Amino acid sequence: MSVAAALSREEPAAPSQQSLSALGWLNFFLAGMQTAFGPIVAAYLVVQEWTAKDIGFVLSIGSFAGLLSQVPGGELLDAVRAKRLVVAIGVLTVALSALMFRLWPTFPVVAVAEALQGLTGGILGPGVVAITLGLVGHAKLAEQLGQNQRFAAAGGIVVTVTMALIAYADSPWAMFVPVALAVPVLVALHQIRREEIDFRRASGAESPRADHPQRAGRHIALLHNRRLLIFAACVALFHFANASMLPLASGMLAHEGKRQAAPLIAALIVVPQLIVALFAPWVGQRAEQRGRKPLLLVGFAALPIRAMLFALTSNPLAMVAIQVLDGITGAVLGVMTPLIIADVTKGTGRFNLAQGLLGTMMGVGASLSPALSGLIVYHYGLTAGFVSLAVEGLAALATVAIFLPETK
Repeated sequence: MSVAAALSREEPAAPSQQSLSALGWLNFFLAGMQTAFGPIVAAYLVVQEWTAKDIGFVLSIGSFAGLLSQVPGGELLDAVRAKRLVVAIGVLTVALSALMFRLWPTFPVVAVAEALQGLTGGILGPGVVAITLGLVGHAKLAEQLGQNQRFAAAGGIVVTVTMALIAYADSPWAMFVPVALAVPVLVALHQIRREEIDFRRASGAESPRADHPQRAGRHIALLHNRRLLIFAACVALFHFANASMLPLASGMLAHEGKRQAAPLIAALIVVPQLIVALFAPWVGQRAEQRGRKPLLLVGFAALPIRAMLFALTSNPLAMVAIQVLDGITGAVLGVMTPLIIADVTKGTGRFNLAQGLLGTMMGVGASLSPALSGLIVYHYGLTAGFVSLAVEGLAALATVAIFLPETK
């Protein structure tokens, strides 16, 4: 074999502009689809005169299914070459779930729909990241993740505003929005050229010459990866502190009973997305130039600061301004989380399995957060609730600062 041929196999050609453009729009419409499904479920079931107990139960089914899907989803993405097909199946599943909600809003059907939608959590987001890594490789992953986050945030903003208008108009078409968005998602996915998604790169494999990625042993190998375990503890602590922040802030605004509560709550969601859309590409570029840890410290530090500021004020406009910090955190962690996973699993062929393990840790932290913060708020009030989140955020920040090494 000639040297040129060997090099061409080791360094697959850069992806075409068509594939990169389609990847951007895939992130835009997929984020919009997921945004459309999430917030409207509870509101739609309230309109259908469901009890709070039943609503909480079916939502818990979806969360539990999402948690269970993370590791198997990662295993699947590492093993399957047709990653576009896996993502497409997930998209169709979400659309089907939305149709089931709209057409048959009975408890058994809604419970199944929530379970189906939850199961896509282990393949949709991780699948897009795997496709990204397969297209651009590790060297250019940071910058491309920044672009992915920009498109995803923009899609979330557009759909959040659209859903607010639909709710204001009291339209019955809300549950059809995720179904409609499935079409442009699938079109964008199809426009990504299959032959440009390198199977070996997409799973973090070591040797480009092997027909199959040279995988480390299954779960046990990742459990011996010290940097991965430290980072998993960091993100679990982070989500343990962060998951309750927006619900507590929204509850504070709703408790005020002001007429502007609804638009202000929407602003709490939109403002961080705007910051992510503006700064995520810069985060990706900076991470490649200066390393991961300095930016990660900034992202983690913004969380306890935001919690303490929420504890000190109930002014609605001030609360919206404070959410800029959430945008900084979102821009940093949206890029850094898959990037650091790629760093610490490079050469193992287990990148997607590691994504699944981290997703599980995030889910565990996020699911435990509301219970603890709810107890604290119930006994000691909202201010104490925010202070407790700040303490948890400081613990996450300290773990990053002391134990997590630079991974670049």
